[in-house]
Amino acid sequence: MTARALGAPDPTDTRPRADIEHEVWKAGVAAGLGDARDLPLDAHLHTVRSPDADAMLEAYCVLAAERGIPELAITDHVDFDPSMPAYGFASFADRERDVREAAARWADRGLAIRFGVEVTYEQRYEDEIRRWLARHPHDYVIGSVHVSATSPYKASNVARFVAGRSLGEIVGPYFDEVAAAARSRLFDTIGHLDFVKRYLVPYVLPADLAAAPELYEPVLRALVESGTALEVNVSGLRQLPRETYPAAPIVARYRDLGGVHVTIGSDAHRTEWFSYGLGEAYRLVTAAGYDALAFRRGADRVAVPIRKAT
Repeated sequence: MTARALGAPDPTDTRPRADIEHEVWKAGVAAGLGDARDLPLDAHLHTVRSPDADAMLEAYCVLAAERGIPELAITDHVDFDPSMPAYGFASFADRERDVREAAARWADRGLAIRFGVEVTYEQRYEDEIRRWLARHPHDYVIGSVHVSATSPYKASNVARFVAGRSLGEIVGPYFDEVAAAARSRLFDTIGHLDFVKRYLVPYVLPADLAAAPELYEPVLRALVESGTALEVNVSGLRQLPRETYPAAPIVARYRDLGGVHVTIGSDAHRTEWFSYGLGEAYRLVTAAGYDALAFRRGADRVAVPIRKAT
């Protein structure tokens, strides 16, 4: 079964978001989304070195070996805004040591583990991010726009923010920041490009955004022009949108615009989320016409061939 079994968000469901998303995840497991196997790469994973994750790196390694996923990127969060949870949470040295030691332990068992990072991008911190990345080399770098304590998309702010605004006015601040992240050329890929969907439910539904694909065009063009890869992030399949970030039509439009670099990540923060929805993302990317993923292993970008998704 596929993600279609999850249905669409219910705008009348007023339970806490965590409760709804737990039910979405359980429904996905029942639909077969939790058992992806024999896929070449998961390029977005979080461990206890991220403040919002509780997964142990070793547990991911065991599952990867069992499920035939031979390459992982560990991409724990780094924030530059002092009010954000990953600001100063884990040192570069500690994160690198964890990953390099795990890579050495698992190398002879056919598992490659890459030292990555997910940097929260904000234009006001771009110079600081640039200097930090120059001093702290990683195998692979994701740039993502998240929701801060003062963001209009924060749960306590979003209802007031969307009231009386057009769809373009609602998503504009988020997409402007994502486009700036791409234009910065600091990152190998942009993570969960339209993650804002998670916070807009129930006021704006994924179907509303799907009906206005032109709102994505500046972001997609920024990716194409900068050569930054588009990530298909599967975490939306276990969250309120019940679809990937971004969904299939946006991936197809990126390709139409000349986008040649895509990658895939589960964005797991818990052991039970490992590889959840990954096969769905591989099918989506393959259907869009891609036969390889864009990745980096510490040097130049490489192409990771896509095997048939199961």
